[in-house]
Amino acid sequence: MLSVSNLSVQFGKRVLFDEVNVSFTPGNCYGIIGANGAGKSTFLKILSGKQEPNSGRVHLEPGKRLSVLEQNHNACDSYSVLETVLRGNQSFFKIKSEMDLLYAKVDFSDADGERVGVLQVEFEEMNGWNAESEAAALLSNLGIKEDLHYQMMSDLDGKQKVRVLLAQCLFGAPDVLIMDEPTNDLDYDTIMWLEDFLAHYDNTVIVVSHDRHFLDAVCTHISDIDYGKINHFSGNYTFWYESSQLAARQRQQQNKKAEEKKKELQEFIARFSANVAKSKQATSRKKMIDKLNIEEIKPSSRRYPALIFEQEREAGDQILNIENLSASLDGQMLFKEVHLNLAKGDKVIVYAKDSRVLPVFYDILMGKVTPDSGTIEWGITTHQAYLPADHDHFFEQPLSLVDWLRQYAKTEEEREEVFIRGFLGKMLFGGEEALKKANVLSGGEKVRCMLSKMMMERPNIVLLNEPTNHLDLESITAFNNSLKNYKGTMLCSTSDHAFAQTLGTRIVELTPNGLIDRHCTFDEFMTDPKVKELRLKLHGLS
Repeated sequence: MLSVSNLSVQFGKRVLFDEVNVSFTPGNCYGIIGANGAGKSTFLKILSGKQEPNSGRVHLEPGKRLSVLEQNHNACDSYSVLETVLRGNQSFFKIKSEMDLLYAKVDFSDADGERVGVLQVEFEEMNGWNAESEAAALLSNLGIKEDLHYQMMSDLDGKQKVRVLLAQCLFGAPDVLIMDEPTNDLDYDTIMWLEDFLAHYDNTVIVVSHDRHFLDAVCTHISDIDYGKINHFSGNYTFWYESSQLAARQRQQQNKKAEEKKKELQEFIARFSANVAKSKQATSRKKMIDKLNIEEIKPSSRRYPALIFEQEREAGDQILNIENLSASLDGQMLFKEVHLNLAKGDKVIVYAKDSRVLPVFYDILMGKVTPDSGTIEWGITTHQAYLPADHDHFFEQPLSLVDWLRQYAKTEEEREEVFIRGFLGKMLFGGEEALKKANVLSGGEKVRCMLSKMMMERPNIVLLNEPTNHLDLESITAFNNSLKNYKGTMLCSTSDHAFAQTLGTRIVELTPNGLIDRHCTFDEFMTDPKVKELRLKLHGLS
């Protein structure tokens, strides 16, 4: 249905794509992956016709419709919310608009009547009479309440606009759906709805996302951009990652017999097949697992940072005790009646539906904000390291990364350049990279610097607010694995579902009417009927 032939893209001397030939077929969801700068977003722009390649062509089967998630959040500010969604199908909206103009004519003629008759046939073929109710249902499922459907887009906030533009992209079941980071600014409930929607979508989906849980839930194929080529692999992201790691290990095992390697590959396929068969993932639904072939996977050229969080000293039994904590903002209660006692080794996922809550909560814990009421007592043996969601103020000075990290050294040994470069090198700032200026770093580079700082501090407690923001999949995966092995205590707030599910042993939700505290996994917390009932009550929705 959609194919790419002999595609080449080059910027100066840098070659992004070299004679790429791939096709995307109906019924499949392709997750586009690649290291930062590999060309993921560029490739989506070329597929959607927003950018021209140096050579080659993109072919969409005649009569098929392609829909792209709009990245300019202000592009539809002059339209109402409902009209914005309907405009997602331009051919339908053109017919509807012409019909509306004809019906509005005072001097409606016989010729106008004949034209309306022709248009009505096309309108009905497009299920036009149900279009507005379909658009309204999409909006409601994405968290845009009915009282907003006739508001102007310019009246909505940024997160609401994201949801409307997502509804616009999905409207009318396009033959090819192209989405770049569709889960950005969505809450867990909305992401779960989108995962289910796409897992049952019968047409072609092409998506770029840093959300591993999302990629696992919806993808039937992973399309890997590496070495200037794009290769499709059957299965989801987890299968691709594990199998590429296995392929790399096997390549290093030069002395291992071919028979032993083959047996290891077969056992890997069998284990993965058994796990996927029990799930409701798209991979299982499409039965793509039957076509998995480990021998197709090549070792990746990706570089994974080496995150190792060590404790300078192990904390005692007293970690953190919070009594009757409450806080408000601009007269509105953010959270109250927070009673929390952490045990050594707890890995707590701190969750809140209101995005304003978490920065305030963490700033209170770090002594930067005074609460309305309550007390906080850290254990005397605890040593905290904090990664805030907004950390731009750390990078205002034009210091080299070596000098930037030296600011946080405590001893003469830690101030040595060799020592500092060791921590920067673990986060892929090797050689000349370590001399880059801190004030010109990208978002992902800033996070990697903050992680270097945290590793050097050797804390026994880490506090993390949206730690995966701006990171690529390689860094997220390495970060996730390092925290699994971390022996200290963790408080983490994250919109990365896989992060929350694989790390959390205790889930705490802050609400305006009290605290929910459960020792369980994140998925258990979100699906437990009793917890759901309590959440609705505390959010005033029951």
